[in-house]
Amino acid sequence: MNNFQYYNPVRIVFGDNQIKQLSDLVPTDARVLITYGGGSAQRTGTLDEVKDALSANGNRDVFEFGGIEANPEFTTLLKAADMVNENNIDFLLAVGGGSVIDGSKFIALVSSLTEEDGTVSREQAWDALTSGCKKIDSAITLGTVLTIPATGSEMNSGGVINYSERQAKLPFGSALTYPKFSILDPTKTLTLPERQVMNGVADAFVHVMEQYLTYPVNAKVQDSFAESLLKILIEEGAAVKANPDNLETRKNLMWTATMALNGLIGTGVPQDWTTHMIGHELTSLHAIDHARTLTIVLPSVMRELKDSKKDKLLQYARNVWNISDNGQDDDAIIETAIAYTENFFRELGLPVSLEDVDLDRSAIEPIVKQLEAHKMVKLGEHGNNDLDVSRRILERAISSNA
Repeated sequence: MNNFQYYNPVRIVFGDNQIKQLSDLVPTDARVLITYGGGSAQRTGTLDEVKDALSANGNRDVFEFGGIEANPEFTTLLKAADMVNENNIDFLLAVGGGSVIDGSKFIALVSSLTEEDGTVSREQAWDALTSGCKKIDSAITLGTVLTIPATGSEMNSGGVINYSERQAKLPFGSALTYPKFSILDPTKTLTLPERQVMNGVADAFVHVMEQYLTYPVNAKVQDSFAESLLKILIEEGAAVKANPDNLETRKNLMWTATMALNGLIGTGVPQDWTTHMIGHELTSLHAIDHARTLTIVLPSVMRELKDSKKDKLLQYARNVWNISDNGQDDDAIIETAIAYTENFFRELGLPVSLEDVDLDRSAIEPIVKQLEAHKMVKLGEHGNNDLDVSRRILERAISSNA
């Protein structure tokens, strides 16, 4: 196991009917900006619950900013940041899924990058994003009310922002943007469309794989925890599709998605993230749901990099899918595990090839050019997945092996 430091200050408030806890979690004198997405928080009554809880706390200065996109847009978020400055906001409360939370983290960081007229500098904000926001030294306090389990953003310090005008989707991270608290109420997931639920299962699954499917470093705790999370997602993914009203299933999915990317299984181990970096470009260029880009790319990453990932692929096959040798050679065992993974995604109604989303070979070179433009040229746990490797991964992804 590699040396590591682990730090996670996020208070988790988990369970039914916990939004009322906002009355204790948000300071009474805070000037609060509630951020949310496309309107589901309003339609389902969650936004009213949030405002009632804040009112019960005596909060008088509460403002709202809605319309944060499923892939949070740079320009939209800067409008929210301007609103922060106009109203002297000192507490952000993100109500939604990972996109709203990611966007709110970015708002919290860039609000201080102002011009003389008090508006946020677009140039400084873009420079901050392209450098991962690592040089910003202050941020507004953030809390979250999670409604869509998927990204784990509610318990980590990172995010991803889209800038359509520049065809860019870029990650960022800062210790300043760990949420002060996150409320996880599984009942809020019962109204989600099936597509969003299945996307969330896949997103969490690939988050685990990016931290697990590398090479062995004798990290038994991390490996065992990761394998357990994967098995829970396989089991509960099928269960929620068959019986979407089962609240116990929803509870397990929500907590698993949070644990998939709160830093715990990634400490002391190498990490990959090739699937995500290629997937980001698919979203940016073709507006494909983030999770669906991951299910398209991951099987091809597994096949293209099976030699460098051989030991962990065999471990994955045996410990997650219970594949016994039965006289098969290693390559056959690995291919069986990859096929099982593809079938899992298919059973959730998710794509596993470019063909599945109506793309062909002509889509590959623009993606490779975007990777080059965004300096994603040394990907993977070894840092040696160059553009040629990414191109081969995409070529493998043209059609499925079904």
